[in-house]
Amino acid sequence: MTTTAATDAGSSGAHPRFAEALRELGLGHLVSRVRRFPDATRTAAEAAAAVGCELSQICKSLIFAADSVPVLVLMDGASRVDLELVRRELGAGKVTRAKVDVVRETTGYAIGGVPPFGHRTKTRVLADRSLLEHDVVWAAAGTPYTVFPMAPADLVKYADGTLADVREHTS
Repeated sequence: MTTTAATDAGSSGAHPRFAEALRELGLGHLVSRVRRFPDATRTAAEAAAAVGCELSQICKSLIFAADSVPVLVLMDGASRVDLELVRRELGAGKVTRAKVDVVRETTGYAIGGVPPFGHRTKTRVLADRSLLEHDVVWAAAGTPYTVFPMAPADLVKYADGTLADVREHTS
């Protein structure tokens, strides 16, 4: 794995709220593993290129509205979320992508930097099973400039996520 474009973040790379969440969860050692990039990595492809990993090793944290209630979906970077599968999994009437202000209000972070946990409010979390295909995935550390590595099963556990099959399948 190449991280030449990244610099070690130490305690200053992660968003302060996310760094605090890591410490509160007993994961303070991960703060030193945060990588900060000189340029924002707002897409999974940009993040994968910056980290030097496969696109599917990026964990996207996406906020949707299920019957107007925010829900976080953790998805591998190479895949898209199937809203119908999310709707069925949640037993919701309607699922849509959350608006920018709802994402910020719910998580406390901007789109492109939403981490899998450490949010402002407690939100239901669905984690697509595709994340478990890797030993390590990289997720946003609270800013579009930072990511951190974690075993996917641990990431799902600390996000208090429910494993689900919500990946869009193309024919």
